[in-house]
Amino acid sequence: MKSDPEVRRVVDRFQLGLPNAPVTGQAGELLGRGTGSSLEFQEHREYLPGDDIRHLDWAAYARTDALMIRMYREEISPRTRILLDTSRSMSTGDGHKSRVAKQLAAAFAMMVTALGGRPRLLLLGDEVPPRQLAGEEIELLTDLELDQSGDMADVVARGQVPLKPRSARILISDFLFPCDPVAIMRRLSSDSSLFWVVQVLTRFEASPETIGGRRLVDAESAAVLDLRINTVTVERYKRRLSALQLQLGEEVRRNGGLFVTVVAEDGLNRICTHDLCRTGILRPR
Repeated sequence: MKSDPEVRRVVDRFQLGLPNAPVTGQAGELLGRGTGSSLEFQEHREYLPGDDIRHLDWAAYARTDALMIRMYREEISPRTRILLDTSRSMSTGDGHKSRVAKQLAAAFAMMVTALGGRPRLLLLGDEVPPRQLAGEEIELLTDLELDQSGDMADVVARGQVPLKPRSARILISDFLFPCDPVAIMRRLSSDSSLFWVVQVLTRFEASPETIGGRRLVDAESAAVLDLRINTVTVERYKRRLSALQLQLGEEVRRNGGLFVTVVAEDGLNRICTHDLCRTGILRPR
């Protein structure tokens, strides 16, 4: 998907919102192009209200009578794992959800590569162990069908997701399958250096409307349910979805990560500009 014009535009406009702390451990260290707080000094800039006063250069202040901040080069783990849910529920919404999910995976991989990292995409479905794509193979996402019969929860629960210690991890899923969100988040965030979670939903999944009697077919299990989708049904669904999102968000943040829900029909550019920048996952170049 390197040739996808939408992906190219967001990769040119945005960069990863990496934490202002060095990433260390068995994964090693990798200097990025931004500024953070590694040990390698980069430059000075004028102090602004809200800056960390621990970075004030008092020697420069003594010389110039101006408050200056010492800026350092950013570090990221070279072992970045992008986890993409490939179960059938990811293909709902006339293709909008699968397209945006794959675009996000490709964009994250390209941004990591631009910093000199070595991303790997793990496709979480019914393959055990999960199929992996190296950064140079992300073009294969273009024709990838998100139609696996298995679900991510089972693969994660059995500990079959190969994750390197101290790796950076980005998870993309709709979470619309039976699961214990706390258990999944704890397993996937364990011993990570960075943990971001993006929930991708269709507009109808995020905020359904009353549409009367319908026969619903589960995208993953093929189970059939005849249901009247009225105001009561919609309100029950919204309460359950909100509870799920609350659990996911709390557990991700408890492990020092970031969580965001995006609507596929908004398109990649709006999602990156508004949702991902707002939460700090991305920032403008």
